Amino acid sequence: MFDMMKIMGQLKEAQNKIKAAQENLVNVTAEGESGAGLVKAVVNGKKMLIDLQIDDSLNNPEDAEMRKDLIVAAVNKASQAVEEKARQVMKESTDGLIPNIPGLDLGGILNG
Repeated sequence: MFDMMKIMGQLKEAQNKIKAAQENLVNVTAEGESGAGLVKAVVNGKKMLIDLQIDDSLNNPEDAEMRKDLIVAAVNKASQAVEEKARQVMKESTDGLIPNIPGLDLGGILNG
């Protein structure tokens, strides 16, 4: 039989560690680039764009459409990369904390 007080304590501990890990995602970053490095974007684990570098060669008004496409591509690549990094950080931060209780599905809890 399960010791409910022990399980509740473990869940509370897990909840606190998950919250701390989620708050730390601001420090997890990933870079994406496009146009052979002409545009570079850096996104953090909170899915916020924190840096954007655009090569001066793209400042020509005639390149506006291409510049836009390259920015979107770089930001999307950075977002995908940081999502994977954040998922890994959350997994490592909470590994072994949540008890294995049959029928208890906490699948969405790590995506906070």
